[in-house]
Amino acid sequence: MHGVDHHDESLLGPAEIRDLAAQLGLRPTKHWGQNFVIDKGTVRRIVRTAGVGPHDVVLEVGPGLGSLTLGLLPQVAHVTALEIDPALAEQLPRTVATLAPHLTDRLTVLHADALRVTDLPDPQPTALVANLPYNVAVPVVLHLLATVPTLARVLVMVQLEVAERLASPPGSKVYGVPSVKAAWYAQVTGAGRVGRNVFWPAPNVDSGLVRMVRRDPPTTTASRTEVFAVVDAAFAQRRKTLRAALAGWAGSPARAEQLCRAAGVDHRARGEVLTVDDFARIAAAARGATGDPVGAGATP
Repeated sequence: MHGVDHHDESLLGPAEIRDLAAQLGLRPTKHWGQNFVIDKGTVRRIVRTAGVGPHDVVLEVGPGLGSLTLGLLPQVAHVTALEIDPALAEQLPRTVATLAPHLTDRLTVLHADALRVTDLPDPQPTALVANLPYNVAVPVVLHLLATVPTLARVLVMVQLEVAERLASPPGSKVYGVPSVKAAWYAQVTGAGRVGRNVFWPAPNVDSGLVRMVRRDPPTTTASRTEVFAVVDAAFAQRRKTLRAALAGWAGSPARAEQLCRAAGVDHRARGEVLTVDDFARIAAAARGATGDPVGAGATP
């Protein structure tokens, strides 16, 4: 058996995926962005790239028919799966009981919308590993990083364009709101691309893997909400300088310029060249200038 992955027989291939879907009378829906992974090699690659091990509790969003779930269960301590589709949520524990009966106690399936989840049952997740539905990928990742403080690492498969946007550095053409907000929570890097033929049904775009390693947010007297408000304003009109783009947020172009100066940021620059720390300094300048109470831990 040397060199053969003995977990392989419990993974789902194309035939098993279609059989399961047929049994459930399932037609993958666009509404929930359902594309099921039918390639065992891709499942193994995601698990390997996620770098999860026996001490990890994995949060999986949109497990679908269980391709990735079955790849994760042998490698980690526990998998908590959030599935919005009631038929799939009901089926997943049965699939695992059939194909990997010795691993059923490692699985918790919650019929839930990941965007509305505020707390999760124990054990608390240490990593998010998921093939995310394309239409909600960015809000789901940001929401879970905000609400699940124990998540230290993320490895998600998303539409390639979204992967590139999330992982892009300041100054890049695709750098934008998702890039900055993800950088608030984590160091974000691209982790490779995935072809469309590993899915059923095949999407009409390629996918990309994104890795995130949580780090402390920028040190600032401003709250995350305040910083994100500056980010949203800066990118609402991409072609504009910060002086113009932040005018509505600041109250006037002159005030926007003043706050940029106070933050040590060039008011003639555009939002796409600023780091998350730059945005945090602008938000802090606004907070300091309005005489609001400065946050705890701020130097007087």
